[in-house]
Amino acid sequence: MSEYVITINSTSDLPKEWVWEREIPVVPLNCTIGGKTYRDMYDLTAEEFYGMLENGEMAVTSQPSPQTAIDILEPILKKEKDILHLSFTSGLSGTYNSMCIAAEELREKYPERKIVVIDTLCASMGEGLLDYKALELQKEGRSLEEVAQWVEENKLKICHFFMVEDLNHLQKGGRISKTAAVIGTMVQIKPIICLDNEGKLQIIRKERGRKKGMNKIVDMAVEACEGKMPDMVMIPHGNCPEDAAYVAELVRKKMGVTNVMMNNLGPVIGGHTGAGMIAIVCMADHR
Repeated sequence: MSEYVITINSTSDLPKEWVWEREIPVVPLNCTIGGKTYRDMYDLTAEEFYGMLENGEMAVTSQPSPQTAIDILEPILKKEKDILHLSFTSGLSGTYNSMCIAAEELREKYPERKIVVIDTLCASMGEGLLDYKALELQKEGRSLEEVAQWVEENKLKICHFFMVEDLNHLQKGGRISKTAAVIGTMVQIKPIICLDNEGKLQIIRKERGRKKGMNKIVDMAVEACEGKMPDMVMIPHGNCPEDAAYVAELVRKKMGVTNVMMNNLGPVIGGHTGAGMIAIVCMADHR
């Protein structure tokens, strides 16, 4: 069995130290803020990014170019290793298409190597959870083909429940109208968003008040799991660690899950959701 490397996009929002410790190659997306462009996960800390948002800066994001992907993937192929890339959802970005273009160019140059690119239809730590599971399977000795098949069969079982604090970021991203954003902010409406089976964002309900919203996303995760509690839950957040800890405690009490990973959203996802976003991500039987 040929050696292979699992590669990911920066939008998986896994803790940077966790990723670098495992030497996982990351193809970054880009965030432009304050007149400068940064590589997600590489060039800008969460503290720096959210500080800019607090100062009124707006972020614009962009997908990686095929050349960026080639620059990160080609050294792996030169070491005579194959590649399984788990890509950011095509429902929110052209990243998957860029990765496919890069893979096709590399296949022509390295015809003896396998390069598999999967559209995860996941985002943020939902994408991260799928990466985490794939890496576990690889560690167990599963082949590239076996892991790829598992990912394809299970990617629509990754549930994402996001609660957004600032409706203005959703409005600027075209998810809600300006009027709805103004009224919702006045009455403290907190939209709860999920990723559908096409990997696109859908507002599925609205709660009045932040604490009520945090309780609700945990209840929704419990309901999605239908009594079959997951072995890992991930909690991405927009620079609100105390709220993430509150949600984590609810997860432990209501779901009986002790393996919980929390992390700040990176600039690309955080640029669309804003500070104060909090989510729960877990694996269930379906979305």
